[in-house]
Amino acid sequence: MRHRRIDRLMTREVVSVRGDTPFKEIVRTLSHHQVTAVPVVDGEGRVVGVVSEGDLLRKTADQPATPGDPPAVPALEAWERAKAEGTRAEELMSAPAVCARPDWTVAEAARLMEVQGVKRLVVVDGEDRLVGIVSRRDLLGVFLREDDDIRREIVEDVLGETLRLGPAVLTVEVRDGRVDLSGRLPFRRMIPAVERMCATADGVVSVSSTRLTYDVDDT
Repeated sequence: MRHRRIDRLMTREVVSVRGDTPFKEIVRTLSHHQVTAVPVVDGEGRVVGVVSEGDLLRKTADQPATPGDPPAVPALEAWERAKAEGTRAEELMSAPAVCARPDWTVAEAARLMEVQGVKRLVVVDGEDRLVGIVSRRDLLGVFLREDDDIRREIVEDVLGETLRLGPAVLTVEVRDGRVDLSGRLPFRRMIPAVERMCATADGVVSVSSTRLTYDVDDT
């Protein structure tokens, strides 16, 4: 199946900082480029970490509202305090960076984001050099696929090449990413398998098989 790769969705012109970039320069960089995080790279462009607004805000969170008053938030843990006291990117960043490869599919990238609880992935080549960055918003772009494109992929790749089902067996209708299947399958057990495979096509929001029937109940 022709799953979209993240190198087709990622931002290639990525602003980055070096490890010795000072705190205020990082803040200015985020503000100027209107981003919420930047990769930290070494002298050869290899990614060593990511510094985000959240990393920078620890410094503010650890300050009392009024001199002499205790902080309004719970005391920071040791590793958080070390970041709060940092003054350069290498001291403030989260490391190692959560990275992806350009040839990963949207599904692979989305799973890693979910598991790691991050909003973006730094994209690196085989030498760990920065080549792009992909965000949640970028991945959601697959749902902008045209219905005809989704239908063509399901008919040709899922039903035709993978399941070897001719176009006369099933009818596929797609509207706003919602796939509606109708027709008759040889066996009842095939229905959930067809549903799952159709759902993996990029841009599919839901799959309905209520209009599918079968010849043999093999359950």
